[in-house]
Amino acid sequence: MNRALLLLIAFWGLFRADLHAGNPDRQGEAGAYELLMNPWARSAGLHTISTSMIRGVESLRLNVAGLARINQTEVLASHAVYLQGTGITMNALGVGQRIGKNSVLGMSIMALDFGEIAVTTTDEPEGTGAFFSPNFFNIGFSFAHTFENKVSVGVTFRGISQSTSDLSAFGFAVDAGIQYVTGEADNFKFGISLRNVGSRMAFGGEGLATQRPSPNGSGYELTLSQRAAGFELPSALNIGLSYDINFAEINRFTLLGNFTANSFSRDQLGAGFEYALKEIFQLRAAYKVELGSIQPFEASIYTGLSAGASLELPLSKENKDTRLGIDYAYRDTRLWNGTHNFSFRISI
Repeated sequence: MNRALLLLIAFWGLFRADLHAGNPDRQGEAGAYELLMNPWARSAGLHTISTSMIRGVESLRLNVAGLARINQTEVLASHAVYLQGTGITMNALGVGQRIGKNSVLGMSIMALDFGEIAVTTTDEPEGTGAFFSPNFFNIGFSFAHTFENKVSVGVTFRGISQSTSDLSAFGFAVDAGIQYVTGEADNFKFGISLRNVGSRMAFGGEGLATQRPSPNGSGYELTLSQRAAGFELPSALNIGLSYDINFAEINRFTLLGNFTANSFSRDQLGAGFEYALKEIFQLRAAYKVELGSIQPFEASIYTGLSAGASLELPLSKENKDTRLGIDYAYRDTRLWNGTHNFSFRISI
């Protein structure tokens, strides 16, 4: 217990030292906001507020410490219709593998598909007939470890790539997290995660080159390269609590709450619940709000309700941890027609 408390205090001190959160004056100044998007359906159904209780491969997006609480091997694939009506989709794949008794390695890939976008110019604002599609891609490698079955910690190193045919930017980010479990039936959980702390990014490439007449009047044109401004990553601190209420041996009802401190936008507060029947069928819902007085057009796209459901089917009578899972989530949005997440999971 003393070791657990020391780890929690050290982690909290690290976060307080590295993160300045809840600054609405800096809203919109960061980039790579796809790092805040959640492709996984199970946690999306809880509005990405399950910092304390998230587990398995999907924890690589919110609190990597939860990766340590898988059985042996887990594979998770996901597809999401992002802001229905925009034509944008999210696709993700993750794998977790236990190494030894208390450690787990993980890997996750996420990509955005924007479809084909018409190329327009000043002379041809209706389109030139050509099309392009931006490539937003990130890959993360993770490690998580459990101490005395009460405290788990984890870290993720992530590479971020954004590019078009003639422009590109690349950066690195680090996520870290901790989860603490206590109670007679391990029913009280506490979690902290720090996400997207890393390098500045800046675009470069031939797309920044322009041609200008030579200043000496020779009639030749010179190719000049513009210098793009750099941007920070959208760092965020999450602090969450959850409590499991078990009754009639086959039912679990979990209450959870979460506070998110954002470096480049307003802080957020969320609460939700999850109901599980024999851990086979699960229902969940959450509500999230932004703190502070804001104008309607300044509000985050994700505020209000989210909901989801899961079905986990045992694949073996001998080993109940061998399961096939199907998850769905819907998140209401201030604009467009919401986001739909679908996930498919195999646990061995």
